[in-house]
Amino acid sequence: MLQVDYQANVYAPALAERLPGVQLIGDSLMRLDYQLRPAATWDDGRPVLATDVDFTLKLIQCPGLPYEVARTQFSFIRQLLPDPTNPRHFTLVCRGQGRELINTSGDFPILPENALDAQHTLRPLPLAMLQGWHPDKAPPAVVAALVSRYKQANSARYPSHLPGCGPYRLAEWVHNRHLLFQRKAHWWADDLRPAPFVLQARAQLLDYIIMPDDAAAVLALRRRELDVFPRMPASLFQRLQTSAAARKELAFYTNPSYDLISVGFNTRRALLNNKLTRQALGRLLDPAGLLTATQLGQGSLTVGLVPPDSQFYNDSLPALAYDPTQTLALLHQAGWQKQSNGSWYHSIIAQPLALTLRYRSDESAFATIALQFQAAAAKLGIPVKVLPLEASALTVALKAGDFDMYIRTIKGTPFGFNFSPLLHTNAIGMDNFTGFGRPATDQLLEDISIEGNLPRKRRLLRHFQVLIREEMPLVPLFYLANRLSASRQLRPIIASGLKPGYASGALSWASGSANVAIP
Repeated sequence: MLQVDYQANVYAPALAERLPGVQLIGDSLMRLDYQLRPAATWDDGRPVLATDVDFTLKLIQCPGLPYEVARTQFSFIRQLLPDPTNPRHFTLVCRGQGRELINTSGDFPILPENALDAQHTLRPLPLAMLQGWHPDKAPPAVVAALVSRYKQANSARYPSHLPGCGPYRLAEWVHNRHLLFQRKAHWWADDLRPAPFVLQARAQLLDYIIMPDDAAAVLALRRRELDVFPRMPASLFQRLQTSAAARKELAFYTNPSYDLISVGFNTRRALLNNKLTRQALGRLLDPAGLLTATQLGQGSLTVGLVPPDSQFYNDSLPALAYDPTQTLALLHQAGWQKQSNGSWYHSIIAQPLALTLRYRSDESAFATIALQFQAAAAKLGIPVKVLPLEASALTVALKAGDFDMYIRTIKGTPFGFNFSPLLHTNAIGMDNFTGFGRPATDQLLEDISIEGNLPRKRRLLRHFQVLIREEMPLVPLFYLANRLSASRQLRPIIASGLKPGYASGALSWASGSANVAIP
């Protein structure tokens, strides 16, 4: 219903005709008034209705589907109230009054009810009932049947099994090679005048090419086999910029992103369940040096999970810095003792201090971070085994808790601060890879996500940053810059710090060519 307008860096109406009207109720509830566009239709010609939105919200909450993160993210929406006089008009009743909740309330893909639930079996079930369903309790028969039908449709792998309402259809999908999207001959938004920026779809074909090797992607860009290369590594970007030939063919864009490189600890491991041990190890990382080494200094150091340019950033916290002397002091405070052979041993844990560090193998910056930490730890007698893994294998290992430490990128936005998927107890086993969770921090995370009063929200977020520094389940190192290179024949390029790094719908060729290839 709402999409990010990369041109203005704000949320804008897409399926919705306008931004939702907001009515605050007391100090903890909110009603959001939505009107869907009269022209919006599914591919089969059916109108997009409030019942489709209601169905989607209920489907997210159905037990038996792997949507745990989405369940948490959209659980603040407690009810959809349809307008009996207008099937495209409805009100969302929400718990909380935070500005980001307004954006989130419209930022999810809508599914067609008639294609998945032609008998409308979910309509009688209250959304709140599904949200409160105990995981150990068998679901209602109608829910179990719907879940079975939905899994059989396998729309994630075969989206053509369902009608859509967007401008493109998936034309080809070759695993680990590319995804080709073809513009529909006629799309309902084609007739809108003026055409909203978020509903522009100029290219006839969008070919997303999967190229895990960055050097090969640069070569393809120079050969004109690729047209856009976002999130380019700093060294390759600089090399192209200094090439006179490349500057004639390519345009270059750099802007801040909201992607944060972080190092996490498995707090469920006996070695790492003491915050003093985590603090000690955190002092062996060198954020400033690593920013220079991996990003040529492009990016922003940070004290926490809030971007430095945010009004909620806690600038009273000192930046974390490499400090092996402090590491030694903290290890002793945590109960670790240096042995005659140079190793560290804890009498209560009855284990030596030895660590495994996992990261994604195709990311050179992660390898540099891992080697810096390994070398710093070795100087103090702490062995660190670095274990690079392919992306999917890494995710499996992190979810299973098969690691001591990891390096990964946390994708953020400037529109909200919902850190529950990362650090809430309920997200352990999903995106909360650290296993960290405390009643006090859980409550703080919940309060932050629903707080609408800016001064109170600022206090909560500043306190949150202090708490994470103290507990240190993870170490935020730095925010990346978004570096993008594209053919000079491609217009327009709206670069953005948000994924995927540009506005794909606005891309077109000055020459009139229809195809755009993107890694």
